[in-house]
Amino acid sequence: MAATATTAHAQAMHDHDHGVPEKLGTVSFPIACTASVQQPFNRAVALLHSFAFGAAQKAFKDVAAKDPTCAMAHWGVAMTYFHPVWQPVLPPETFAAGQKEMQEAVRLQPSDPRGRGYIHALAELYKPDASLKPGDRTLAYEAAMASVVAADGKDVEAKVFYAVALLSNASPTDRTHAKQKQAIAILDPLFKANPDHPGIAHILIHACDSPELAKQGLDAARKYASIAPSASHALHMPSHIFTRLGLWDDSIQSNIASEKAAREQGDTMGQLHAMDYLVYAYMQTGRDKEARQVLAELKALPKLDMSDFAIAYASTAMPIRVAVEEARWDDAVAIVPPKGAPDSVVAIAVWAKGIGLARSGRPADAKAQADRLHTLEAHLRMAGDTYWADQTSILSSEVSAWAAQAAGNTAGATALLSDAAEREDRIEKRPVTPGPIVPAREQLGEMLLAQNQPGPALAAFQDALALAPGRAGAMRGAAKATSTQ
Repeated sequence: MAATATTAHAQAMHDHDHGVPEKLGTVSFPIACTASVQQPFNRAVALLHSFAFGAAQKAFKDVAAKDPTCAMAHWGVAMTYFHPVWQPVLPPETFAAGQKEMQEAVRLQPSDPRGRGYIHALAELYKPDASLKPGDRTLAYEAAMASVVAADGKDVEAKVFYAVALLSNASPTDRTHAKQKQAIAILDPLFKANPDHPGIAHILIHACDSPELAKQGLDAARKYASIAPSASHALHMPSHIFTRLGLWDDSIQSNIASEKAAREQGDTMGQLHAMDYLVYAYMQTGRDKEARQVLAELKALPKLDMSDFAIAYASTAMPIRVAVEEARWDDAVAIVPPKGAPDSVVAIAVWAKGIGLARSGRPADAKAQADRLHTLEAHLRMAGDTYWADQTSILSSEVSAWAAQAAGNTAGATALLSDAAEREDRIEKRPVTPGPIVPAREQLGEMLLAQNQPGPALAAFQDALALAPGRAGAMRGAAKATSTQ
């Protein structure tokens, strides 16, 4: 028996309840529980596949209430505390709750071997061993899900959840995208055979969210919104691929629809996430007026929870994107870091101020912002957040480079920005953002143009466009470099 319904938006870093829209796609996940809960269970799994964690959790708990012996209902609740493509994958504030559900699932033990396989696998994620790091847990879960797939090669759900497990272990510094390619190899044939399955299309898009693989995700991107047309996340998620390919009009339409759905569902995080992608796309098509309208909508929102990374990131990045892309350096200088936001978000505000100061001819003041970024980087490293520490280090180098340029040290400026570009090229972006405010390699092209080096500038712009096709600044820069050679 299959469930047909829809999903709401994914939750980014914490548990966001996105409501229960009207259509979730088609899912069939047989369980050894009371027959009356089979359909509700399928529906709960469909919600889970679209990362509607709050709604899925409620649905699984409803199944457990109707059938107190249903071990898989507790498996489902525990799964909602696992956020595979976001950071952290196992939020510390909900980990104990996930362990408790997992213990209940193990205690109840389903009668069928298939159900026991799923529960054994997830138990690896929630082992009561405080010495295990999240990465240890996700690797153990991945291996256990591989065994579930091996036990029944016809189990579509096992393959989808195995692909999810693979992505939970994909390193942002692995430029070979090995885990993503493994997931794609599993999901591609499933997508052809199950075109209305929400998880297959959704996870394919995540697996293909890189410059190398984006074209492989285009069919899934075109399909996912029609699988779940009422869902803000299903409406937004295709724009990850559209952004990678420079399909700006498609991205704009995707995020207009997603923002509207998220707003109607009371999903602030989903709304802001779509708005950030929308501003990014507007700026690439010269639709500055529309981008500023989005900023006006942002200002009209009620007070935001800036301790929530995804909310803080999107709301901070949007005005910075407009100021820097338009080279409004006074606006950039006026950017104030949001109070209560994570250091990784504060960093982009400090960067904006530093870039604005440097490009306004105030190198000493800009250098002070670079030093502040070094301090934020140190805080992030002490907290174990290596990814955002590395990103903040890149931002610091960019500010230092433009400060050196403003001070007349062109050789030092080029060296600093070239190094920043090399480091940025080696790290994949997180799904929380459509991309850097301005890629370092695109900035390098701008700097080389300012130094009257059109040949090297053109090469830098071409390299930037290979990684981020269709970016307006890089295309303008390439045209100018070509005309001045």
